[in-house]
Amino acid sequence: MSAPAIQAPRSRPAKASNFELNTWLFMRASGVLLLVLVFGHLFVNLMLGKGIHAIDFAFVAGKWANPFWQVWDLAMLWLAELHGMNGLRTIINDYATKQQTRFWLKTLLYFSAFIVLVLGTLVIFTFDPCIDPSSTLEVCRVK
Repeated sequence: MSAPAIQAPRSRPAKASNFELNTWLFMRASGVLLLVLVFGHLFVNLMLGKGIHAIDFAFVAGKWANPFWQVWDLAMLWLAELHGMNGLRTIINDYATKQQTRFWLKTLLYFSAFIVLVLGTLVIFTFDPCIDPSSTLEVCRVK
């Protein structure tokens, strides 16, 4: 008696494409890079200086006054968002059985990811701690 045939996974495209291979490679590369970015972020914020007691509005304002930290946090935001979105896309492809359900779930996923990326990027690059001219933050006095 022969074993039943195994069906192809639903997440696989009908035509030959490198899209799934590229997303698989992206997940591995972004995962490694995220480990470096996140642990670097945690080390700088928690281990250097006064640790967790120094983290407040002024601390973030001081960090984001430096373009290096803006790019660091932007890379963390974008990689984490795209990494998570790709993982959820794979889960939707694997578990949503109806084509219409898959379409709407992925539409909501892409829309929400786009909104988070846009708003997060805007916050990082338009953050101004000196909106109040009477602010006592050191960053505001330097300007």
